[in-house]
Amino acid sequence: MKMISTLLVCAALPVCTPVMAQPAALKIDPAQTKVEFMVGSTLHTVHGTFALKRSTIRFDPATGSIEGEMAIDATSGESGNESRDKRMHSEIIESAKYPEIVFRPDRVEGKLAPQGASQVKLHGMFAIHGAEHEITVPVDVQAANGKYQATAHFDVPYVQWGMKNPSTFILRVDKSIAVTVRAQL
Repeated sequence: MKMISTLLVCAALPVCTPVMAQPAALKIDPAQTKVEFMVGSTLHTVHGTFALKRSTIRFDPATGSIEGEMAIDATSGESGNESRDKRMHSEIIESAKYPEIVFRPDRVEGKLAPQGASQVKLHGMFAIHGAEHEITVPVDVQAANGKYQATAHFDVPYVQWGMKNPSTFILRVDKSIAVTVRAQL
């Protein structure tokens, strides 16, 4: 569920490249990236995080093409509740079997402004729980003095994508996870 955050991180990548004239290799600093998730239930809303493991992206601002990957460490997911996290890792995302959540972008839609606000869409394949899913992620970008802040929000329909629904007879959990990725470039 929380793997969705990886996609958001990738959405932030094109933010730093629109002012470049030539294709460029981009690396997103895991220490400057936040991958957060949120899922509602009948009792409360669960908030948590995942850690960015690595990212290597190549972007061509002239064509909008982008390639590479961003990987989230699925084993790093935590919500602040040990028993809930144990169940999430063993029964829902099965992080021992699927230790990474990977986004492979293939194109950027929209233009990035060298200053001020921009909105772009990042399209690509999102690999989670042993399967790939096509996804387009909207990304809000703020540019100022050569620095970029990117924020992506998207939903991961984890039940539809083959993961177990953690709902019980009493507790009902939403069937999709809201993911937010924030990066500074």
